[in-house]
Amino acid sequence: MKIAGFSIIRNASKFDYPVIESILSVLEICDMFYLGIGDCDDDTEKLITENIPQDKLRIIHSVWNKNDFGKDGKIYADETNKVFQAIPQEYDWAFYIQADEVVHEKYLGNIKKAMSAYLKDDRVEGLLLKYVHFYGSYEYIATSWSWYRYEIRIVKNRKDIYSYRDAQGFRIGKNRKLQIKEIDAYMYHYGWVRLPENMYSKLKYQSLVQTGPQPKVENNRKNDTGTTTPSRFDYPVDEHRLTDFEGTHPKIMRTRISLKNWEYQFDSAGYRTRLKDKVKDFVFKYFGIHLGYKNYKKI
Repeated sequence: MKIAGFSIIRNASKFDYPVIESILSVLEICDMFYLGIGDCDDDTEKLITENIPQDKLRIIHSVWNKNDFGKDGKIYADETNKVFQAIPQEYDWAFYIQADEVVHEKYLGNIKKAMSAYLKDDRVEGLLLKYVHFYGSYEYIATSWSWYRYEIRIVKNRKDIYSYRDAQGFRIGKNRKLQIKEIDAYMYHYGWVRLPENMYSKLKYQSLVQTGPQPKVENNRKNDTGTTTPSRFDYPVDEHRLTDFEGTHPKIMRTRISLKNWEYQFDSAGYRTRLKDKVKDFVFKYFGIHLGYKNYKKI
């Protein structure tokens, strides 16, 4: 059984993506990692080549089509498909991981075991991972139903499979949902853990590439000395239903976490769970039924 990892990245340093931690978190079970690097204006490629073992890395250079900016994230799917199509047929599985996602080392055994178990089962086209979404800091996770609970991150290396919409998931053939098996493994999503100033810059760039409202910011704030502070993202909390994270972070994230230099506090006293979310919570907790959006078909 041969496994290829793959991802895309553009301006990793500029927007503070944990792309090194992301790649290294799955590299142990991958025979090779294919990375699409866009036309950057920072030191992304240097960062990658200095921190990822070259014998397990294949870089695919790409110039992102700016005509596709603002089209609901289409550019992300297009770039992901470029890399997926470049993975040779000798690989059985393709493990997709986004540049702000990290797999905890304790799940690697389960993931590889599932790949082996379903390798010859032609009904299984992909594997579904569970998600933990960190928000504001490494101590809090978002639990509201606006955050996806599951997503396909491992697919058979079939070239009729393709990245869907803004590269959140996959489809096959003529827009059919993949047939998948859920596995006992979590993806840790760190996309919303940055210094407020870095978060502002990242979201401003993302809104240009994708769509959506500008991030809520505080512009040109005066600090205690009367000087102007940089634009920063004002982390809202009420709609995300934050709770304390009670687990452990992947080992590969420990250095990054130890270097964090901001404090994030929130007050959940004013949060009120909507009735429809209470219903979803009840059904999910007692019956294990997920009433949210599902871009897959369990078999």
